[in-house]
Amino acid sequence: MKKLRLSRLKDHQGVIAIVVAIVLVLLVGLAALAIDIGHLCLVRNELQNGADAGALAGALSLYNDNGTAINEGANQIAADTATANSSQGVPVEVNYSGGNDGDAQRGHWSFATRSFTPNASLAVIDLWNASTEELDLNPDFINAVRVITRREATPVVSFFARIFGYENFQLTADAVAYIGFAGTLGPGDVDQPIAICREALLQTGEYSCSIGRMINSGQNVESHETGGWTSFSQDDPCAGGTNALEVRNLVCSSGNTAMVYLGQPIATSGGEIQSAFNQLIQCWETETARVRPWNLTLPVVTCPGNNVGTCEELVGAVNVNIVWITEAGEDPSYSNVPYEMAGIDGQTGAWSSNGEPDGQVRWSSFATHFNLQNVDGSSAPYEKKSIYFLPDCTPHEPAGQTGGENFGVLAEIPVLVE
Repeated sequence: MKKLRLSRLKDHQGVIAIVVAIVLVLLVGLAALAIDIGHLCLVRNELQNGADAGALAGALSLYNDNGTAINEGANQIAADTATANSSQGVPVEVNYSGGNDGDAQRGHWSFATRSFTPNASLAVIDLWNASTEELDLNPDFINAVRVITRREATPVVSFFARIFGYENFQLTADAVAYIGFAGTLGPGDVDQPIAICREALLQTGEYSCSIGRMINSGQNVESHETGGWTSFSQDDPCAGGTNALEVRNLVCSSGNTAMVYLGQPIATSGGEIQSAFNQLIQCWETETARVRPWNLTLPVVTCPGNNVGTCEELVGAVNVNIVWITEAGEDPSYSNVPYEMAGIDGQTGAWSSNGEPDGQVRWSSFATHFNLQNVDGSSAPYEKKSIYFLPDCTPHEPAGQTGGENFGVLAEIPVLVE
């Protein structure tokens, strides 16, 4: 009986030894897996940092300074920026040798399909007569750069996983940076404390620059109002709207002095601020001598019902040409109707009254030439204290951060979308 017990004990000890051996192997394997996975995650993050930096640098340089041409060198900038980053002390790999092939490509990003389409085109697509949604689906609209970073030629050496036959690992990371339309606006990105209504710029959802509008603070405000004053303030703007002193100090100054954030309300007013208006007229006369359009970049806000409230939401920026401003007491005398006006480059030719003495006739010709319309489609009337403007149809210097709607102004600062 004693011998039998000893035999069973030895059998149990043998089983325990086998189980311990198996557990030790599993623990070693799990340790190897944990250490190598942690190591690979670290390397993957380094590769992602390189891809992100490269894509952002490429998108930042995708257009030239005035938005009139696509920069063919954006790919090389993206590749060089990416490889300036390191992974475990060695430069990340980017397989790029020129053109629009390989690991650094420019092309089109669509939010609707969440996809990037490479496109080597250097053609600049018109932003006018197109909606934000239409441009999003147009693969010829070059708006993004994709970069892929690698650890393939110099694979990541494993630590413990090699005991299971894994000597090293090849890793990749990719990023897409998108340059969209002006959204959040940096200091000085807009020129005057005037906000343009989104509704005044869109025709069937598309940004239109063929129809001129008027900002009116006189009669028939509900019919005519397509913009108003703003102090750019976003510090509890709905508490009281604009401050007359703040607005006056901003007229003909350096534009917005602080960031104005997309999607947030700014202090606005559709009412009269006579002192600011008088100052604006003086600045307009100095800038144009009343014979040239005045080109300005202005913020765009929502205006439900074509009325400007005390706090409207910022949705982008637009470039406009102010062609005329009427003063108080001018309606209906037509005493200061223009006799001539220079054209708008690339859009509308010069206008002359040919010495027509009748001010009402001159105004009708002027309004027709610049296609100045009321919001109901009728020709814009000549009224006191009004600003007549035509949205611009040419590429502009990019401004602000990406995120706004399309009102013809590209953003300066891109964002990562993938």
